[in-house]
Amino acid sequence: MGLMDKVRSQATALAEKAQEGAKAGQEKLSALQAKHHADALLLELGGLTYLARTGRATPADEKKAEELVGRLSEHEAVHGPLSMAHGASAEHDEGDGAGSGGHVPPPPAPTSAMEGQEAPAGEEPPA
Repeated sequence: MGLMDKVRSQATALAEKAQEGAKAGQEKLSALQAKHHADALLLELGGLTYLARTGRATPADEKKAEELVGRLSEHEAVHGPLSMAHGASAEHDEGDGAGSGGHVPPPPAPTSAMEGQEAPAGEEPPA
C-alpha cells in the first residue's frame, strides 16, 4: 500500500468518525430540545392544575389542560415516558448531584458583616 493510499484511508476513517460524532451530537441536541418542550408543557399544565385546585380555573383553562394532556401523550408516544423524578427539571435528570438521593443543597454563604461569625449556642444566625 502506497503512502497516498494510507493517507486516503486515514482521511476516510477520520471523516466517518467526524460524521458519527456529528450524528451523536445532533441526537443529543434533539433529545434535549424534546425534553425542554415537554418541560414547558408540564409547567403550563402545572399552572392550570394549580388554578383548578384553588377554584380559580375557567372553562377555557379546563379545555387548555385537556389539550396539554393530549400533547404530552403525543410527546410520550414519540419520545417515551416522561420522567417525573424531582419535578420536570432537566438539572435533576442529568446527574448534577442536586437531585440524587434526596440531597438538599446547602443555603448560600452569608454576605453580611456578620460573615464568618458563629451564632451563640442555641440561637440561629441572622438571615
